[in-house]
Amino acid sequence: MKPVLLLSNGHGEDLSGALVAAELMQRGIPVEALPLVGHGSPYRQRGVPVLGRTRSCSTGGLGYTSLRGRLSELLEGQMGHVLGRLLLLRRRRRHYGLVVAVGDVLAVLGSWLSGLPSAVYLVAYSSHYEGRLRLPWPCGWLLNQASIKAIWSRDSLTANDLSQQLNRAVVFLGNPFLDVVSAATSESLQPLTALQPLALVPGSRLPEAARNFALMLRVLALLPEEWARSQPLRLRAALVSELDGSRVAKLAGPLGWRLEASDRLVRGPLAVELGWGQFGEILASSQLVLCMAGTAAEQAVGLGKPVLQLVGQGPQFTAGFAEAQRRLLGPGVRCAPGSSGSDASLRASALLAQGLLEQQSDHEQGPALRQSLAAIGLERIGAPGGSQAMAAAIMAMLCPNQASELP
Repeated sequence: MKPVLLLSNGHGEDLSGALVAAELMQRGIPVEALPLVGHGSPYRQRGVPVLGRTRSCSTGGLGYTSLRGRLSELLEGQMGHVLGRLLLLRRRRRHYGLVVAVGDVLAVLGSWLSGLPSAVYLVAYSSHYEGRLRLPWPCGWLLNQASIKAIWSRDSLTANDLSQQLNRAVVFLGNPFLDVVSAATSESLQPLTALQPLALVPGSRLPEAARNFALMLRVLALLPEEWARSQPLRLRAALVSELDGSRVAKLAGPLGWRLEASDRLVRGPLAVELGWGQFGEILASSQLVLCMAGTAAEQAVGLGKPVLQLVGQGPQFTAGFAEAQRRLLGPGVRCAPGSSGSDASLRASALLAQGLLEQQSDHEQGPALRQSLAAIGLERIGAPGGSQAMAAAIMAMLCPNQASELP
């Protein structure tokens, strides 16, 4: 049996692709991966072979969100790298029986260039943005090509919308990226207590993640000191390994925080526990997520967690990106007004955090809020199990596809 090739373009897309690949491997299906952007770490962590030489880019493939990002990608040669990856796919296409594209128009284009039967998971697009999805050129044309055997959307609204637009079936099977954190939630289920866990998620790309974490520390410092002393707060930061203790100490020191025991920041009554490789557990145990990331916010909403955004300087988490994320994820995501890093915006963010934590712990408001957030998560993200559903759909496609010949 020829391997299935997972083609993805972005960190969150790599994660979803890797989870589907892992499910296929458990079923005895050989798989390989071709991440177009970055090193494809989620694939490597799950033992999925990654093709060719990979490289990282400071924008993580999100340069289109700002002029600065576009210039960065040009200077770093990212566009040339992506073109080289697509050419590698074209040269090796006869090695595979099926391509599964995860991402946006670039992944769809790659699947079409392969000339192979393909399935497409359009995780990057949603009708929740505008009510009616406007696919970028030439995505609509590509999706109607005969080589595209199945199209999966990221939510039910988009599936219905695209089914009408494309005049072909578009199906919502769930979002694989939810599975990894829903498993952590199941393992850490415990009754709610007076403890108020607040998760800090500054993102995965340096140097942006370091700047984001500094903004979060500034927000925490603006929480009313008397209130902070009276609350059983537990502050936990989910950090990537590159943002290590020495980097954290360097950025936190000028802000009035000191590093203790290499994994704890302290400032007055506040203490932030630093966690590396603990994202799933930290997110699962939180009551509020202070977030400056893409996929992580979607995972939080899928788990029914309230999300508080902070707008950063980018290249990813800009004001435009944050506003689009709120349209995508709905009223479970909040953001204070004001320009990035301004005192007014940070103070308003601190007040929002205080209010959301108090609402969560309130005996009357808390249950109603959690019920509302769970409904939002089901509507916008869906139930867990997307990895298994997509793997099962791929398995159903493979038998007839094995006899296919390249033109």
